[in-house]
Amino acid sequence: MRNTFGNILRLTTFGESHGEAVGGVVDGFPAGIDIDMDFIQSELDRRRPGQSKVTTDRKEPDRVEFLSGVFEGKSTGCPIGFMVRNTNQHSNDYDNMRQLFRPSHADYTYYNRYGIRDHRGGGRSSARITISRCVCGALAKLALKQIGVSVYAYTSQVGDIALDKDYRKYDLQKIEENIVRCPDEEKARQMIDLISSVKAEGDTIGGTITCVIKGCPVGLGEPEFGKLNAELGSAMLGINAVKGVEFGMGFDFITHRGTEVNDMFSVKDGNIATLTNNSGGIQGGISNGEDIWLRIAFKPVATLLKEQPTVGIDGTETVLKAKGRHDPCVLPRAVPIVESMAAIVVLDQYLLLKTVNM
Repeated sequence: MRNTFGNILRLTTFGESHGEAVGGVVDGFPAGIDIDMDFIQSELDRRRPGQSKVTTDRKEPDRVEFLSGVFEGKSTGCPIGFMVRNTNQHSNDYDNMRQLFRPSHADYTYYNRYGIRDHRGGGRSSARITISRCVCGALAKLALKQIGVSVYAYTSQVGDIALDKDYRKYDLQKIEENIVRCPDEEKARQMIDLISSVKAEGDTIGGTITCVIKGCPVGLGEPEFGKLNAELGSAMLGINAVKGVEFGMGFDFITHRGTEVNDMFSVKDGNIATLTNNSGGIQGGISNGEDIWLRIAFKPVATLLKEQPTVGIDGTETVLKAKGRHDPCVLPRAVPIVESMAAIVVLDQYLLLKTVNM
């Protein structure tokens, strides 16, 4: 099982949804970075369950404990070990799923690959494992801050309620002003109403998250294998429930001609820049210094509080009605996960660039 992500900056994760703890080891993190523990905890608080009426009712404090790699408030360059203990598992809620495969979940594929599975909350395939990504992402954000790079993500669509695709129309400082993490107040209210309605029906719904990376230097990424968009795409597609990623105009490119969408160069304040940013800040697999922007599509959460036909481990057809506490829409809690994976990739690519240029 592959449990490590990254090239120079490497995150190795451990743990299961209903185990004793989840955690990880961050290796390759630069020394001398100021480690703001309050900021790291605040990033976990953005991801934690039970934070609003549109998220799961599971109550977890998600307090991170650092075990190594930090001394007197700074990173030492040694591996940073950490863990978050699980304290509010209701494992009995999953007893009726022990011998059944949940539709559209990882149960069937995981069992066939490994011959065993932890049925409690999905075990290793649970979205709770993303805690480790948020800790590493928070560390990466602290390092990127020193070189002027910032990462934002927000809920841009829930069901058929969508924001304009141009992120520049929104104040990204308003993302945290509502529980759905949408910078448009009116659209946020509509999204909250929709999620609440879906939750009351025992159903789930999907949508999109937009991610914007500002201040990224020119030159990150490779021209062949290791393109920056490929690295970011891989990171996003590794998040639970993600089914699609597009950069810049993405699929909208197909209805336009090159004369309409090419990003023309100009000189601005003595620097080369593009007049438009339809490419999303990446050209030829390498960052061009403009904002990097991408959209990530999330499918509806697979676990429904409705009856669904399924099959047991023995091949018997049956009906499953799930119990427990589940998100009706993953997007509000996925926003910090998207930011974390983007920050990890950008810092990793920056460290790679520094290594090449040494």
